[in-house]
Amino acid sequence: MEGWLYLIRSNRFGLQSSRKRYFALKENLLNCYKNIPKSNREEPLKTALIDSYIRVADNGRESFHRNVFYIFTVYNSSNHNDQLKLGARSSEEAAKWIQSLKEAAMKIDWTVFSTGHTKRMASDVIAPSPWKIFDCKNGQHWDDHPAIMAVGVVDGPSEAIFQTLMSFGPSRSEWDFCLAYGSVVEHLDGHTDIIHKKLSGDWLPWGMKRRDLLLRRYWRREDDGTYVIVYHSVYHPDCQPKRGYIRVSLKSGGYVISPSNPGKQAVVKHILAIDWRIWKPYSLTSSSKYITIKMLARVAALREFFQAKHGNYLFSNFSSRERTREKRLSAQEKEYIKEEVKMGADSIKGDDSEDDLEVLAPKHANMGGSIVQLNDAADEFFDLPDESDCDESEIVWPPKEDAESQDQRHTMLSTAAVLVKKLQDLSGQRKGYFDLKEASINGTELYSYGTTLPSDSTCTTNCSWTTADPSTFLVRSESYLKDHKKIKGSTTLMKMVAADWLKSDKREDDLASRAGGIVQRYADQGSSNFFFIINIQVPGLTAYSLALYYMLDTPLENVPILANYVKGDDAYKNSRFKLIPYISKGSWIVKQSVGKKACLLGQALEINYFSGRNYLELCVDVGSSTVARGVASLVLSYLSKLVIEMAFLIQGNSQEELPEFLLGTCRLNYLDATKAIHVRLC
Repeated sequence: MEGWLYLIRSNRFGLQSSRKRYFALKENLLNCYKNIPKSNREEPLKTALIDSYIRVADNGRESFHRNVFYIFTVYNSSNHNDQLKLGARSSEEAAKWIQSLKEAAMKIDWTVFSTGHTKRMASDVIAPSPWKIFDCKNGQHWDDHPAIMAVGVVDGPSEAIFQTLMSFGPSRSEWDFCLAYGSVVEHLDGHTDIIHKKLSGDWLPWGMKRRDLLLRRYWRREDDGTYVIVYHSVYHPDCQPKRGYIRVSLKSGGYVISPSNPGKQAVVKHILAIDWRIWKPYSLTSSSKYITIKMLARVAALREFFQAKHGNYLFSNFSSRERTREKRLSAQEKEYIKEEVKMGADSIKGDDSEDDLEVLAPKHANMGGSIVQLNDAADEFFDLPDESDCDESEIVWPPKEDAESQDQRHTMLSTAAVLVKKLQDLSGQRKGYFDLKEASINGTELYSYGTTLPSDSTCTTNCSWTTADPSTFLVRSESYLKDHKKIKGSTTLMKMVAADWLKSDKREDDLASRAGGIVQRYADQGSSNFFFIINIQVPGLTAYSLALYYMLDTPLENVPILANYVKGDDAYKNSRFKLIPYISKGSWIVKQSVGKKACLLGQALEINYFSGRNYLELCVDVGSSTVARGVASLVLSYLSKLVIEMAFLIQGNSQEELPEFLLGTCRLNYLDATKAIHVRLC
């Protein structure tokens, strides 16, 4: 992989700048050149080694001085000061670099990498469709405001369609007959922003007052080139309802753009569930449904727009003319950003912290072959650029207040790690939703580790667990290396025997070693049973732990793939442990955000490993990486309304390790943070 990228740096004064450099990735070496090398013998300016400790974080879409960049960070998981921030001019180019760097870090052939092939990504979960067809439209009832989906094939590449849908520039008026005015109220991060839309009155029924929407918009790109854009209504202090407009509530909505003929065609799905706030007697639910269907006709307009273009897509600078306000809010003002979906006037916290709002220049380490030295750190004051660096090769930006802190990394939402990361905001709920900090502990009942989350095989008890059906999940078949085929899971290697839902004032590691818990009780009895514990940790002023306990009935040596995993080093463990998520009950918008695709969890989050004579515990640090705030708050809004199913397995990379077998499954029924048990009661 090679091509032009923008090296993004900050100086001591907080000014950000970019330098255009030519990068070439050859095997495990990332070389940086000032210009395109004329021969293979030309020496690069700098070189960095891409090894198993290297991680790549997708930071999303940023707009600076009428230039759009797709940012990603390459960093060393063992030394967070060793990092490199790069920008590409297109999302597809950024995605290719991210994939290539991940493959280089894994040091394996692309044919066995979990997402290395270029075929369209299929779901790793078998689930029934909730949609039904009517009048060439798809729909599912949502109270009195049905969620309706329109589907169309558009003659254009998925990236160009994505750029078109994201832009509020002049070309918007050529296809979007519903929109009169659109603006970005606040840019939250590279994947999330707050947008305001004023709808045109021309297409609305006669006599109907004009409408507007205030939405949180989140986007991501899947590894197969599919783009997902989701919206939901929010409240923002800087965009109050306007006189002459009625603000409608978008309960669920968005686009899914899937390439069907890569580079030529894409299938566009547009979903809307809107409360139009119609109160007049003559305007019943049927009229609301009619307006929603009419709005979905934009898919047809988008199709005609691209047919008229005849392949002439000039979207490289698409957001240069967006009406954007970059004004940042204080932490106190952020208290008032509220979710309107489900909770009405209830409010929740965005997970911005003081660290999130600082631009921290990396502490440059003097280490040969490190990533940070590609930054040309010695040029601290950014001397006057060479003539070849002018114009597009050198862009200086003002200080960016919402840049991520050094220890926070974005991870692509295309992976199943999204499910785990969504729990991150639990520790920061705003009053009015639920107050975790002040929640009282009812009674004086004492618990032991492994008993704090009750089991209910009937799935009728809220905040409980049971096992999920293994056949719901797909695993690699024996012939996977040849044909990439997957089969239904038939059984699990281990049995789920317990679960904990805990809270504390600090992170709780190594639960399995604690006296009185289920693991130690078996050890005290001289049992040979081996335990595998997955401890999902949610940091914050109040820290939460969701611990899942699995037990192996046979000696560990009888299961070679699990024995090799337990005895392997951390790098090996990180490269093999997979999670498959599935939201079996919940809103479409949450299901779409989480996805149903397997993920190498150790490549997305930091995992600390603890072992004893009869156990291995994986402590998954949710706080080790930030995810799009829009999706995190979305899942949080619906948490008590979700049924979450998960499957865990060790990835099979060689023929001897196939077919894959599930380690275990889990089903969490309507998890409730207020029912978490404090560790002092254990």
